[in-house]
Amino acid sequence: MTVPEDGTGRAPLCLVTGATGYVGGRLVPDLLDAGYRVRCLARSPDRLRDHPWAERAEVVRGDVTDPVSLAAALRGADVAYYLVHALGTGRDFEETDRKAARTFGERARAAGVRRIVYLGGLTPAGVPERELSPHLRSRAEVGRILLESGVPTAVLRAAVVIGSGSASFEMLRHLTERLPVMVTPRWVHTRIQPVAVRDVLRALVGAAGLPEDVSRTFDIGGPEVLTYRDMMVRYAAVAGLPRRVIVPVPVLTPGLSSHWVGLVTPVPAGIARPLTESLRHEVVCREHDIARYVPDPPGHPIGFDEAVRLALKRVREADVATRWSSASVPGAPSDPLPTDPDWAGGSLYTDVRERTVDAPRASLWRVVEGIGGENGWYSFPLAWTVRGLLDRLVGGVGLRRGRRDASRLRVGDSLDFWRVEEIEPGRLLRLRAEMRLPGLAWLEMYAETDDAGRTRYRQRALFHPHGLLGHLYWWAVAPFHAVVFGGMARNIARTAESIPASAPNSPTTPTHKGQISAE
Repeated sequence: MTVPEDGTGRAPLCLVTGATGYVGGRLVPDLLDAGYRVRCLARSPDRLRDHPWAERAEVVRGDVTDPVSLAAALRGADVAYYLVHALGTGRDFEETDRKAARTFGERARAAGVRRIVYLGGLTPAGVPERELSPHLRSRAEVGRILLESGVPTAVLRAAVVIGSGSASFEMLRHLTERLPVMVTPRWVHTRIQPVAVRDVLRALVGAAGLPEDVSRTFDIGGPEVLTYRDMMVRYAAVAGLPRRVIVPVPVLTPGLSSHWVGLVTPVPAGIARPLTESLRHEVVCREHDIARYVPDPPGHPIGFDEAVRLALKRVREADVATRWSSASVPGAPSDPLPTDPDWAGGSLYTDVRERTVDAPRASLWRVVEGIGGENGWYSFPLAWTVRGLLDRLVGGVGLRRGRRDASRLRVGDSLDFWRVEEIEPGRLLRLRAEMRLPGLAWLEMYAETDDAGRTRYRQRALFHPHGLLGHLYWWAVAPFHAVVFGGMARNIARTAESIPASAPNSPTTPTHKGQISAE
């Protein structure tokens, strides 16, 4: 594809919002590879620091709800991608989406942006908007607001996106793999037109070059229309699993089934609910007009079985670029750990553990960076499991988000119910808690060398309580710290010492979950 110049002899500049999310994080390198210049708008720019493409793109701090920072980000942009939504931020998320879309459209028009591109949801034909799920209704309204902004807009509408790490794919994968016999909701018989994430990205990149007189919606989907039951049966076949027995029952409403999905899969109920609610109605493409402007290359759109094969290959090779959990969890704390050790007069509880490790520092770091996910947390597995279940019960993310990569972390990665806030390779890993807590919490792990040249492991848990409930919470769990945090420090040190000195940089970390005691 030949990228047109912007009139100054340079390639057009694309502003990408939502670059820390699942689609946005994959779109940026595709735009760069297509020859566009890219500017990313992020509330926390550091979360993009470790992405492979970070040095090729400009990153600015801001938010689509803040007119001032948004205007600055849009200045000089030719194309603006709107890939954000307020789902899960509260009962008024539709109003938040509405205001953000209006602000974005107004500022884009004022900045002279020549095109807006928005990825929305495919809506069912013939169903009044008031009868749609809040999720789909808000997506449809955002698209309409952007189309009315006065800036030529392409609204791409997709149903279920199949790709490694997508919420829809993870939901399908875990339901099918974990339940050989399933009692399922009625929506498993709803017809859907899934689409491979590669085709979504191809359409998004191509939309940047649409003619100026094109301002409309485009349905994007794969070549097949399937029921969710069909998708589970065919997933099992592609993955080499025995045939699944699926028994639909009428009593599992979208609300109830979202909690069921939350128990069985890593996708929490708060994210599963809009996905399941969207399956109440048939979502099938009514046109494929995007092909007039972005022609389908050979082999595209990708069929369902091939999309699953590609996604599974990425998962098995630990080559997942972004995941559904890449985006910040709505309502999760985002305050970074202050540099002021005295917390500017506030309360800050700490639990500090240190140990000398009879192993190279590189071996210790390998264990630290490999923590969580399949490797576990090196202490009292039952306590971590119970804490994850309790978090799910109150609407949190729980402990099953796992890791994007089995052995490597980057700033912004989700890690079970933590998120990587800072990483200094070989020295520091700082995690910020995204579980539901009456306060803010962090966990720091250091691999250091002392004055005598010995390897030292230092671990610090920090908690800033919110109100009386926060203080009560800390003192309620304090008696367990010796077991949980003390055991973690001992077992991390022991695991590092068990790694052969000749292989400190091996890509996988020994897993000792079954051998770790509650000491």
